[in-house]
Amino acid sequence: MLLLAIDTALDYCAAAVLDVTFETVVAQETIEMKRGHAEALMPLIARVMKTARCSYLNLDRIAVTTGPGSFTGLRVGISAARGIGVAANKPVFGLTTLSAYAAPLVAENKNDPIIAAIDARHDHVYFQVVAGDGTTLMKPAVAPIEDTFAAGEFGAPRIVGNAAQILADRWPRHAPQPLQVEPTPGPDIAWVAWMGAATEEGAAPAKPFYLRPPDAKPKPGFLQPGADQRT
Repeated sequence: MLLLAIDTALDYCAAAVLDVTFETVVAQETIEMKRGHAEALMPLIARVMKTARCSYLNLDRIAVTTGPGSFTGLRVGISAARGIGVAANKPVFGLTTLSAYAAPLVAENKNDPIIAAIDARHDHVYFQVVAGDGTTLMKPAVAPIEDTFAAGEFGAPRIVGNAAQILADRWPRHAPQPLQVEPTPGPDIAWVAWMGAATEEGAAPAKPFYLRPPDAKPKPGFLQPGADQRT
């Protein structure tokens, strides 16, 4: 199986080609950026596909992060994935940004709970809590930072996401203290690819995953480059 993974949900513009048969990410590129995903994505995908020596028609599926994240970034990535899927007649799978953040920690096979957290601004975060084996302990939600402290009841957590340090800095002293803090601007594109390969057909549609309405909505058919609304 050959899979193209795309991520533009947060402060990364990234793509990768995964060869599942040989268990190898044959090409990948990640650019850290807060704006400009619309201009950067398609040239980046073209470079990755060229490095992988892969035709779009040779792909078996496409995976893309669906949020929560940047209002514009999500649409850029999902639109690109859908467009490639239609043109090449390939299935497109959507993966939440929170699950993509948690995936490498789940793969470590430890017992500690994992908090995936994304900065939602205004003293709020998008977050999800899973057990070490990936089982959901607290469903994805958007809430004040203090609400994440309830995860302490499951034990000392490992925290990942672009809000990981924010949570760690405000973690209450009386609660079990974080064992690991991984503050990264976006999820690892290689893990987005592996998750896409493991997803069952029809289980994950490629549509934006909203935990709250965007702060602003574009006019129908209009997408303003550079806008950055968290959804």
